[in-house]
Amino acid sequence: MYSRIRDLREDRDLSQKNLAGLLNVSQTTYSRYETGALDLPSQVLITLAVYYHTSVDYILGLTDKLEPYPRRPKLRS
Repeated sequence: MYSRIRDLREDRDLSQKNLAGLLNVSQTTYSRYETGALDLPSQVLITLAVYYHTSVDYILGLTDKLEPYPRRPKLRS
């Protein structure tokens, strides 16, 4: 998982500081996500999947399919 978030970031020529800003965390915290020193909170995982247009399963290494799942429509209340 950790190499996937690093690879996704590097493939888009983004810095750790860029992603840290997106996630509202410090660059040090983001670096710890990439090295596996700190587990990704579920909301961070979801935010990264949406940002990279992929699935949480891809980031977690459960699939090699980069494409995101179709989103289900929001229910109206």
